[in-house]
Amino acid sequence: MNKACFGHNGYNRKYSGNLLFCCFVIISSGIVTQVSGQSTALVSPSRGRLENALIVTQLPPASNQQSGTVPERQESVADWFLDFGEGARLVKVNPDSAIEELSRDFHSACDPSISFDASHILFAGKRAPDDDWNIYEMEIDGSNVRQITKDLGNCRSPDYQATLYTIVSPEPWYQLTFVGMENDAGATTNLYSCKLDGSAVRRLTFNLSDNIDPFIMSDGRLLFASLHRSTLDSELAGRVSLFGINIDGADYALFHTGKGKCIKRMPCMTTKGLVVYIESDETRWDGAGSIGSTLLRRPLHSYRQITIELEGLFCSPSPLTDGRILVSRRSPDDTDTHGVYRLDPSNGKLEKVFDDPDYHDIQAKIVYPRPEPDGRSSVVTEKDPNGKLYCLDVYISDLAKPEWMPRGTVKRLRVLEGILSARAEIPSVFHNGQMPVVQRRILGEIDIEQDGSFNIEIPANTPVELQTLDADGMALRSCGWIWAKNHEPRGCIGCHEDGELTPENVLVKAVTNPSVKLDLPVEQRRTVDFRRDVMPIIANKCVRCHSRAVPALCLTNDLSSAAQADDKTRFNRSYESLLAPADRPGSGKYVHPGRARTSLLIWCIFGRNTSRPWDDTFSQQKISRMPPGGNDALTNDEKRTFAEWIDMGALWDGILKSNNLRESKQHNGGANQ
Repeated sequence: MNKACFGHNGYNRKYSGNLLFCCFVIISSGIVTQVSGQSTALVSPSRGRLENALIVTQLPPASNQQSGTVPERQESVADWFLDFGEGARLVKVNPDSAIEELSRDFHSACDPSISFDASHILFAGKRAPDDDWNIYEMEIDGSNVRQITKDLGNCRSPDYQATLYTIVSPEPWYQLTFVGMENDAGATTNLYSCKLDGSAVRRLTFNLSDNIDPFIMSDGRLLFASLHRSTLDSELAGRVSLFGINIDGADYALFHTGKGKCIKRMPCMTTKGLVVYIESDETRWDGAGSIGSTLLRRPLHSYRQITIELEGLFCSPSPLTDGRILVSRRSPDDTDTHGVYRLDPSNGKLEKVFDDPDYHDIQAKIVYPRPEPDGRSSVVTEKDPNGKLYCLDVYISDLAKPEWMPRGTVKRLRVLEGILSARAEIPSVFHNGQMPVVQRRILGEIDIEQDGSFNIEIPANTPVELQTLDADGMALRSCGWIWAKNHEPRGCIGCHEDGELTPENVLVKAVTNPSVKLDLPVEQRRTVDFRRDVMPIIANKCVRCHSRAVPALCLTNDLSSAAQADDKTRFNRSYESLLAPADRPGSGKYVHPGRARTSLLIWCIFGRNTSRPWDDTFSQQKISRMPPGGNDALTNDEKRTFAEWIDMGALWDGILKSNNLRESKQHNGGANQ
């Protein structure tokens, strides 16, 4: 056994061994801080001592290098999921500084989680370089290794759960959580659970997003990071927020977002009710950043910054029993390796406890018995193919001024199903720099009750997006991807409401009636696409004024392809013209995919600016109606087709492929060729 630098001096031993387990991945080195709000004070890191053993992932520095250069970014969650941790090993660092390797029979091993009684370790491992990542368990000394997951594709980030039970189960049972990527599940990672013997595998998340970094809180709920997207972009450049969920996949809800940096990952909860996480505005090879926090009792409105990135980059925090955390740290310029530190979130005091300069020392957990989290009950039953979703009042919202959306504005609710294409079907080149949005199908529309309530029944385990509609059928507000588990009665208060506020105690009209079923068979779920639905309207009513002789907006009456610089056929000229890019990123000059009301095309069709007061495009400016007088006016159904097409993402043909004109010409929806 070899020795590494293990701190022994200057720490009160009564605090030594009190650690809980944590979350996941990497960290930074150097000097640390005291931060309150935005001010910081530099403190030289002292040496600390721990009386209990550590379980540490050691990642060779060469594993995060390519041709001698360090990659600065994680290109996507999938890239991290498949590649991070290659060549890593698990070691036990004893209080006497002796190191024992626990994963000698593995090519790669990482993501340790300590059992509540401190007798076993869950981890992700690969016995051979070409193996999938699987979940294993071993005793705390590395003996009796057994494989838990099999034939499930790659599985990472395991964590012990507390007990789960139902009203009809003879006794509770224990489970574990892990992050999985099924081979046929597209490009997303999701949370899964199974029993400790690997049976009863259940997928927990269904939101078309990448879900990572699960942590079990003391109340038995799971806290995790989720990349939310309405496009097929899998890069970590968007907002990554923290969400909570029951261990049966029910009651999925936003936990913390908004203030602070846009990427929040690797959450853990201290014994003093503080949720600590890593935050950053950019992606790095190890997911490192500064440390942020929020209170468990007020997660939406209690953000506090603990460190800044100039003081070091941190990752993989895990809680101690005295309210402090264990965390890894490296320098911002990546010129050193991660060491393991102990940090007091209340004052920023930092102490180094272990650092082997030959490795990145990450994902450190102290071997220490801790209380089990609360057990959870479940109403989920696979026998019921549907779940229920109700809302108390769609007019309860986060709008700055309630008068912006007076009662009576919302007429109907549109429920969309999200379809994630397999990775092979996602085009490698995207149109005009805009990411293609996720395909959507309409599950149905219903009227909103006069009190703003609704009550629907939807297919279980299906990602859905809710859109409230105005009198013209245009979306006013939309939610992120949500779902209901089998037999789950899922409720919400309003539309983007403040989740920390309690609603009025009233019996709303929608829940006094049976739920409206929106469970059409898949083959009957309608899509709206340009090729089949919009192009015939353009060919019949728009081309006569917007021909090739009009350079501002060139529309044609056929589906012949537009010329491309790379000579690749993608879309026809009309589609290319309507989706011409604008100065603002993510929107088009005439069409704003996913938001009909702010699209210039819709303004011209309806003859007015259809933006709402909360939109930055809102104006009372007069808009000329198209087609102009003397030409065939669009019918209400045709206007609604344009609005639906844009609100559902302005897709070309509803199924995203980079070259499908040949197939399109065989069925052009009535347009001339």
